[in-house]
Order: sequence, then C-alpha cells, then structure tokens
Amino acid sequence: MQPFELSLTESARAIRARELSPIELTESVLARIGAFEGQLRAYVTVDADAALAAAARAELEISDSGPRGPLHGIPMGLKDLIDVAGLPTTASSEVRAGHVADRDSQVAARLNAAGAVLLGKTHTHEFAYGLTTPQTSNAWDHSRVAGGSSGGSAVAVAAGEATFALGTDTGGSVRVPAALNGVVGLKPTYGLVSRSGVTSLSWSLDHVGPITRTVRDAALVLSATAGHDPRDPASVSGPSADFTGDGDPKRSGDDLEGAGGDLKGLRVGVPRNHYFDRVSPEVEEAVRRAIERLAELGAELVDVEIPMARYVQAIQWGLMVPEATAYHAGSLRAAGDQYTPDVRILLEAGELTSAGDYLRAQRARTMMRDAWARMFDRIDVLAAPTVPMTAAKSGQDTVEWADGTTEAVSDSYVRLCAPANITGVPALTLPVGRDHAGLPIGMQLMARPFGDATVLRAGRVYEETATGMGRIAPQAA
Repeated sequence: MQPFELSLTESARAIRARELSPIELTESVLARIGAFEGQLRAYVTVDADAALAAAARAELEISDSGPRGPLHGIPMGLKDLIDVAGLPTTASSEVRAGHVADRDSQVAARLNAAGAVLLGKTHTHEFAYGLTTPQTSNAWDHSRVAGGSSGGSAVAVAAGEATFALGTDTGGSVRVPAALNGVVGLKPTYGLVSRSGVTSLSWSLDHVGPITRTVRDAALVLSATAGHDPRDPASVSGPSADFTGDGDPKRSGDDLEGAGGDLKGLRVGVPRNHYFDRVSPEVEEAVRRAIERLAELGAELVDVEIPMARYVQAIQWGLMVPEATAYHAGSLRAAGDQYTPDVRILLEAGELTSAGDYLRAQRARTMMRDAWARMFDRIDVLAAPTVPMTAAKSGQDTVEWADGTTEAVSDSYVRLCAPANITGVPALTLPVGRDHAGLPIGMQLMARPFGDATVLRAGRVYEETATGMGRIAPQAA
C-alpha cells in the first residue's frame, strides 16, 4: 500500500511508530496530485514547496518531542472559502481575483496548531452557491459531477490527493459530494466549529466540517477544529472537545480500533416519509440494507414521521436566498458581470424576496426545530439516504422520477440534506454501497443538537463491520 492510500488514522499511527515520515506521506500525496489532478481538477492551487517545508518542520518536531496529536504531519486540503493568511481565497470566482487573506480563519489556525500540512485550496461551486462543482470531475467517473459545493475537497480525499479536507455545508455541501465520491462527510452541530474567516453563503445555515476516508478520521478532525470562537457570533461551546471516545488529544487514534463494539440501547429512527420519497431503487435498497445492519449490531429501529417535511424546500430557499444576496449586495452591484450566470440569477432573485417572506421562513424554521426536538425525544439517531441518486452526468440538468415528476438535479441533491441545516442538527454521511455503474451510495445519520459523538459512534460501529471502507477511487493512468 502506498502512503497516499492510508487513512488519517492509519497515517497517524505509522508516523507515531516511526514507520512513515510526514515528508514521505506528503511526497506520496503530491505525486498523486501530479499524476491525476489534470483529470480531476480538485484544486484551485497547490503549493508543493510550502507543503514539503511544512512536512519537514513536522518531521523535526515529531523527532524532537513526539507528535502534538494525530493530525501532526498529515497533508490536507482546504475549501477555497477558508482563509489562510497570505494565500488567495478565490471562492472559485472571478469576483475574488486578486484577493489575499490577511489572517487565518479560526479553523485554519486550529489545524496549523495541530500540525496539519496544507497542500492547497480546493475548488467549490462558485461562492458555494450550487450542488455540482462543475469544474471538478467525480473521482469514480470523470464524466459525472463531483457534487457540491465542496466538490474539490471530496474528490481530493476520494482520489488520494489529500488525506483529509475541510468543506462547508449550507444545504448539504459537505455531505452531497462526500456521498457522491464514496467518502465520509460530517456537518457538525450549528455553531460547534467556527466560521470566522470563512466566506459565507447563508450565515444562519452555514457549517464547516471534515471530509475524510473513515468515520474515525472525521472524529479526529472534529476534535481538532471544534471549540468556541468569539469572532463567530454563532459559535457555541459544545459538551466536549474530544469526539474520538479517547479523551487524550495526544493519542494517534489507536484506541478507535475497538471503539465501536455494538449499538445496544441505541434507538434508530427510520423515516416513513420524505427521505425515501423520490429515491432511486438502488439507493433505497443499499440504505435500507445498511439500516438493517444497524439493527443486527443491536440498535432498535423505530418508525418515525418527519415533521413539516412539505415545507423543507420553502424554508431552505426562504432563508438562503435573501441571506446570500445580502452578503453579495456590494459586489453584485460593482461586478455583477463577473459572476457565473447560474449564481448571478440566484443572487438577483434574492433581491425580490420581501422582509416578510424572510421572517416567515425564520418563524417556520423555529417551528421545525421544535418539532424535530420532539422527534428526537423518541430516537437517538435518524438514518436515511444522503442523496436520492448517485452522481449525475456532467451537464445533466434534471432527473425524472418513477412517479412522473421532473426535478432539477441541484434540487434533488439538496432535498434530503437541507433539514439538518435548517434545524442545525449534526449529520454524518458514510458510504454504504455502490450502484450498478459502480458509483457510491451514502447513508446519512443525524442526531439531536450536540449529538455529534452519537452519530460518530454509530458510524464507527457500522464501518468496523463493513468491507471496503476507506478505499480510494482508482484512477486510470
């Protein structure tokens, strides 16, 4: 096995045991980027020299006093909405040409303090306002969409071009590309990970979260990035800064080998509505099979009705569109012609939203949060498909469902992810199979606010019994 194929947990263990150096790992990942980035286009920019210099510093530090923690010396990518001092933050847009960040975002500072090695900035759908990331190719089939808006981060991780990455999630933008590329994506509880220094799409829906090869890896990254930040008005102090089940930030993750056990006592909600409506048969079959596996591992399955499901799309768009337009108001007037047509149309549409419509969406969101809280009184985890279909063909605009309805591809991808953004609950996606074309299928696990450790534990237990977890997507030479 080549170093670029290792998961974060495996890499950290090998570095701690002096079986692998940060330089060797970073060189291996950079070679992978050099071989396949022309086909995948996951990165806006890669700074190999800076990455190798950071890896050399990490190697000296580890040799001198041991690793600071499991992320020390691990190469990673950051979605190009996340500020790093001295580097451009382009948001994959001509509007940001020439922009250079003057200070680190909070998450970049935390990852730097943990000793992670920055490879470069990954592509996003322009300003995160889309679900396909059109400039990036799917890691499993280059003729299909990567998913968005954190498509570059997901493809980099799936293809071995990064050991882990960060993305942002406003309506599924971490979970959608993670599911479509067969990797793990976590949208933490709203406010648990700081968004200061991160370009906003919709401030009341935005989250920052990890994209990794395994659930164990996601727990390690969340442990390093979560924490209160006074620079972010929405930032909160969660119940714990450690989500690995270990409690010792110096450990490499070895303890997670046996962290799962079984799921006895865990109540898993199975939706009667919404989440299995207009879903491809292969996705439904794979997710229901995975849910049955949770039951075999000891979980109690509980049928649940998803409250206010008919209002999900109206609330999501009623919040996101006016907030995005407000954020871009100045640049839309000054440089409107520099936005891509699809994003400009959405931003201009936001100017037509009334204050009353926005307030009604906020009120409906409050009602939905309350209703979901009551639902979680009966269950510990909600299990459902992450997206209703696998990766669409590039350029495909719509999908036709068996009931005769036609839906935009972007609406399809956001439909099952949006409730977790509206309510702010933690949501984890992990791969649970592939369709007839070999494209990945994802299952989503959600819990009550600050139940991040619960979804991570359920995901770890599942992945310990599954085959092929953490496998990277093969690339043709």
